[in-house]
Amino acid sequence: MDRKLLDILVCPSCKGPLHYDKKKTELICKADRLAYPIRDDIPVMLEDEARRLTDEELPK
Repeated sequence: MDRKLLDILVCPSCKGPLHYDKKKTELICKADRLAYPIRDDIPVMLEDEARRLTDEELPK
């Protein structure tokens, strides 16, 4: 994942910062508790494609 791209991407829902989870290849929005997938190095920034996070999955 390109570092410059990660620096400018924000959550499409709340416009908040995103955390990159390299292991799961997702971008995490802590505020909205959503995980946006990254497919073929392309972030899929659609709320319909995001999955809800459980308490255990939220980054500390």
